[in-house]
Formats: sequence, C-alpha cells, structure tokens
Amino acid sequence: MRYIVTSSEASKMLKKVMEEKNAALAMELQSCVFNASLGEDVESVRPQYDYAETQRYLEACNEKIRILKHAISCFNTTTLVGDTGQTIDQVLVYMPQLSDMRDRLFEMQNRLPKQRSSVGGIGGNTVIDYRYTNYDIDEAKADYTRVSDELRKLQAALDVVNTTVTMEIELPD
Repeated sequence: MRYIVTSSEASKMLKKVMEEKNAALAMELQSCVFNASLGEDVESVRPQYDYAETQRYLEACNEKIRILKHAISCFNTTTLVGDTGQTIDQVLVYMPQLSDMRDRLFEMQNRLPKQRSSVGGIGGNTVIDYRYTNYDIDEAKADYTRVSDELRKLQAALDVVNTTVTMEIELPD
C-alpha cells in the first residue's frame, strides 16, 4: 500500500508498528510454553498459539519497521529545514549542541563579577577567597539570548517541515 505522509505521520506509523510487534512478542512469550499438572488434561489448558503464523507476523512487522526507518532516514538526509541550509539530520545534531551551549551560557550569564568563594583560616586569622569572572557577563547574556533565539527558530522550522513536507512510502499489506 502506498502512503504519502509527513515525517511526523511516518514516525507515528513506525511507533504503531513497533507497539504491535512488541504486543505480539509479549503474547508469544506468554503462550509459547505453558504448565500443566500431572493428570491434568493438557489440551484443556493449552493456550492458543500458532508458531508459524506468529513468526510470519513478526517478520512482516520487521519489514515494515525497516521500510519506515529507511524512508525517514532518507527524508532526514535530503530535506532542508527552512532557510538554514541544513538538512533535518544536520539540524538533529545541531539542536543538542545549541541546547548544551545555551545551558552553559545560562550559568555564565548569571554569575556575579565577584563572589565570595570560601572562608577559612587557622586560629584567629580569617582568610576570605573571592571568585572573579574572567569574561564579560553582558557578552555572555547577549550570547545566551542569541543562542536561545536560534534554537527556538530552528525548532519551529523543524516543526514546520515535520508537519507539512511529505514523503512517499510503499508498505506491504
């Protein structure tokens, strides 16, 4: 069957097939073996289980999973995100880098220029250590704002692509 879907829809299809496969595996685990007491009629407690049919179903799920993952992968490596000049797969690497940078800059922008670090000493002599920033805090604030804005714009552009640009996927029935 031929589907024309967005990346978001393809991901949901993939998730559904994986859930169906996991459900079949769970059912197989429960029904492929069973216990019966001595003297008990084995057929009366035998769970319904068809080995060959279950294996065919699991392989059909695996084939769909391979097709969907390949289609998503191809889409991600060839589809550009907005006017970034980057493909989806590049953006998916870049966004965590931006997040890490934003988190680091958040800490840096919130430091005081001079802050008491420790108080110590021996006897009556008190020694106070101070920690000084070795960078311009205002520059860190500006960089934090710039990186946060870039990350938001990138996420929004990726959302647009994932919900509007379509791909074609051919899945077996």
